[in-house]
Amino acid sequence: MSGEKRNIRKEISEKLGQEPLRVNLARFAEEYPAARAAALENAGDVEALREAIKRMKIDTVERIEAVADAFEVEATKRGATVFRAADGQAVFDYLMDLCRARGVKRIVKSKSMATEEIDLTKYLRERGLNVCESDLGEWIIDLAGHRPSHMVLPAIHLSRYQVADYFSKELDKAIPPDIAFMIQAARQRLRGDFLNGDMGISGANFGIAENGAIGLITNEGNGRLVTTLPPIHVVVIGYEKLIPRITDAALILKLLPRGATAQLLTSYTTLIGGPTPVMVREGDRWVEKMREMHIILLDNGRLKAAKDKRFKEIYQCIRCASCLNVCPVYTLVGGHVYGGHTYAGGIGAILTAFLSGMADFEKFHELCIGCRRCVEVCPGKIDIPGLIEELRFRAVEAHGLPFIVKQLFDNVIVNRKVFHGLLRAASLGMKPFASGNLIRHLPLFFSGLAKDRSLPTIAATPLRDRLPELERRPEKPVGRAVFFSGCTMDFVLPDTGASVIKVLQDLGYEVFYPQGQSCCGKPVSALGDLETTRKLARKNIEALMAPDPDVIITACPTCVETLLEYGELLKEDSLWAAKAAEMSGKVREFTSFVSEEYGKRGRLTKRPGGPKVTYHDSCHLKRVLGVSEPPRRLIEAAGCELVEMKDADQCCGMSGIFGIKYAELSMPILEQKMNNIRDTGAEIVACACSGCMVQIQGGLDKQVPGVRMKHVADLLAEKIKD
Repeated sequence: MSGEKRNIRKEISEKLGQEPLRVNLARFAEEYPAARAAALENAGDVEALREAIKRMKIDTVERIEAVADAFEVEATKRGATVFRAADGQAVFDYLMDLCRARGVKRIVKSKSMATEEIDLTKYLRERGLNVCESDLGEWIIDLAGHRPSHMVLPAIHLSRYQVADYFSKELDKAIPPDIAFMIQAARQRLRGDFLNGDMGISGANFGIAENGAIGLITNEGNGRLVTTLPPIHVVVIGYEKLIPRITDAALILKLLPRGATAQLLTSYTTLIGGPTPVMVREGDRWVEKMREMHIILLDNGRLKAAKDKRFKEIYQCIRCASCLNVCPVYTLVGGHVYGGHTYAGGIGAILTAFLSGMADFEKFHELCIGCRRCVEVCPGKIDIPGLIEELRFRAVEAHGLPFIVKQLFDNVIVNRKVFHGLLRAASLGMKPFASGNLIRHLPLFFSGLAKDRSLPTIAATPLRDRLPELERRPEKPVGRAVFFSGCTMDFVLPDTGASVIKVLQDLGYEVFYPQGQSCCGKPVSALGDLETTRKLARKNIEALMAPDPDVIITACPTCVETLLEYGELLKEDSLWAAKAAEMSGKVREFTSFVSEEYGKRGRLTKRPGGPKVTYHDSCHLKRVLGVSEPPRRLIEAAGCELVEMKDADQCCGMSGIFGIKYAELSMPILEQKMNNIRDTGAEIVACACSGCMVQIQGGLDKQVPGVRMKHVADLLAEKIKD
């Protein structure tokens, strides 16, 4: 697929217009979280299980060759033949030699993502073999000529009416869109393939080094038929599926079904430890013979990943697809858009990079919105957005940035005066389109950006120009606080920046706002440019540490995360490493800091009687910084009635440049947030993230007029007497 050209914009537009896909994915996304939560209720300590799987997988990948050796020894001891395939071509050659030697004509397959990865079915058919996909979902997409759109539910993008049409054409008779009837029709059609197959090919959910057995976790009986009826059973399994002990399989069995389909256990859990006897016809009689079992261990880039200091983490994936089930982008467009050759979603982007190549990865990696819901549910605790970002770094290191982007970073972003000068000029340029502090309409091909949300203007007077009127020095300050506003609060939401300063001053802090501060660097690092990010980090460290602060406060969670990473970012820089580590140690997020300070002063008590406020959890604040309760306590301390909205921690759809570049995806995500806000009956929506404020404020203006958007700092500042 690396040679194919993709028009992602066109693909997105097409999928958004496909009603069956939108309906199916929306219904599944709505039902899955509650079903998963219910399934996990009796699973015991889920976090301990996740940590145990993570540790087991880490231990395995550290000695993957030894584990593979042990698996081969034990499997061979039990009668299986083990072949290690370097790539797809090696698999093809091995299977074709086997088929010729045994006279194989008919092959029946059960579900296997590893064989999808190398296009095994296509290869075998092109060489005259009759290959039947027997998994119901795989059979459906085979009839449709599609690739899987989900690792567990490959045909989730199709409606029952579409499936009935495919069945009718294949079976040459009218098949009604009745699910039970269609299942029975498929069962009758496939039974002959099971009975007449010369070879069965399956995947495996795990291979156990301790005893050489493979495990299959399925919801259809086809897996057992494929592995027991034909006289030859071939297993294609990736190295990442190997585990040391049978007790490790028990860990996977506790979380994989619950994560994949919200089941306590799948319908069929099968362990196969070597070949078993099988009845075969010889002339006019049936004879019992020993089945052949061949296990193909597929590399195809996996061993390279195992040796990669960062990307060995992908071995923690157990292929449950729970990350897809909660991804806001995947649940809009599915895996054919948000996916590579075989694997979908964020984890699919990473697997694609190693198994299909960086060229494929670079075609769709931008669709990761970075909300980190995938990390929250992943049984192996994989940092999917972090690994995608690392791949972006490597891509830029390998072939650089686009020329225009490179010039923008080198000549504008790192030059604070030029950057801020352009922002001031933009404020003037926006005036013809502005109504107050919002842009509600845009001309020509820009119109879609402001269709279902208003856009913010650049403030006429940025926060940095208002400092003289905001300065207030306490007689006996309790400490020195430096305020890092971030670009949005400085140039778009200066009133909120003023509120932050007011709250800190009310706590008795002497507040400093260094004029030398600039972009934190996140927009730059998100595009993969680490060198420019380091330049910005050095400038900000110099500016923020100049006043010798006790604490550095920022009210933008993304900025907090980025400033905290400066120590790691500059650890190899002998001149800046110590300064970066010292600065990172002083950085605090606004709501968690103020909540602590209010707690010390006895100011966290509820003050009833105020307006009804609902709260939106920003992704970075809750999932990266782990801050959820402090802003809620502050809302109540400000005298507001807190009303929780449904799915308060679901992404608002902004995610920096994503919300503009992929507005067609950002808007449906925002619309759901607007619906949840509307249902609360709240007068005010509060959050603690300037980026989310911009997105939600724009959505409210167009979709829920009359409801106001405020930062938690604004609510607190309104209660402070001047």
